[in-house]
Amino acid sequence: MLKNDIWILDQAKQGMITPFEPKLIRHITLTETTEVPALSYGLSSYGYDIRLSPQEFLIFRHIPGTVVNPKAFSPKNLEKVDLQRDEYGDYFIIPANSYGLGVSLEKIQMPPNVTAICLGKSTYARVGLIANTTPLEASWQGAITLEFSNSSSTDCRIYANEGVVQLLFFEGEPCQTTYSDRGGKYQNQEERVTLPRV
Repeated sequence: MLKNDIWILDQAKQGMITPFEPKLIRHITLTETTEVPALSYGLSSYGYDIRLSPQEFLIFRHIPGTVVNPKAFSPKNLEKVDLQRDEYGDYFIIPANSYGLGVSLEKIQMPPNVTAICLGKSTYARVGLIANTTPLEASWQGAITLEFSNSSSTDCRIYANEGVVQLLFFEGEPCQTTYSDRGGKYQNQEERVTLPRV
């Protein structure tokens, strides 16, 4: 069953989402005198919109003659993107037709009978920025490494400290083995990009 705002709020009080915003935030304060519109984040009717952390964002770079291998991934295939700021807020730039990796500002602690699906926000989809659908399995915990594809032919901003994806929570019958029970390889991720593991 898809869980509602009442359930999400109750679970957040028990530490499921940290930090937690109990309502949908549509404006952020840049300075003491400046407030700007934001890509919304926080609690919605049947989900929670999480923010992109300003800590780290990486993009794939083309290295002639190399092939990216998920079983033997080389960090040399990634380059750091600098955080920038202007009157619209803090942002990273994802070049045209490229792929980037960021991390959630929030840390998540999934209950043992709930799995969440991480979906992209429509505002970003409308400018060609697609978030990869990612599951957060039962009893998984940590900061979420987020994957974004810029499918447009132009560079695109992605804003830090603002909403980038929505989590939808699905409760099921208790499973025999949770992600934590089996020692999942992406358990307890920090607020940094976690590279592919086998």
